[in-house]
Amino acid sequence: MNKNKTTKEAQRKRRQKRVRAKVMGTQKRPRLNVRRSLSGMYVQLIDDVKSKTLVSLHSKTAGAKGDAGERTGKVAQDYLLGKMLAEKAVAAKIKEVVFDRAGYKFHGRVKALADGAKDGGLKI
Repeated sequence: MNKNKTTKEAQRKRRQKRVRAKVMGTQKRPRLNVRRSLSGMYVQLIDDVKSKTLVSLHSKTAGAKGDAGERTGKVAQDYLLGKMLAEKAVAAKIKEVVFDRAGYKFHGRVKALADGAKDGGLKI
């Protein structure tokens, strides 16, 4: 195996490290962290000052049902997850967040999650 080749996961980790050096969550404006897997999506609102998770959800346990527009499959599921996260955040008196995509490219499921959070009332 060629040692000079980097895997997609290694490239994602490099992007994640670069983004995390700049993004910081506070009590008023927590960091919306995304963890994408093949089975679903994990999202958290994190206060980095206190090192505390304020709100967290997983797409499989959230049981999101609703109208996702023309989205289908996992993209629709993640859009509804973003809306549910926004509802929980607004209930916790959080209106603004800093979006941390964790090195994932901003398209597909990650973009659908951000769109759902925006449509749910969060300002990103």
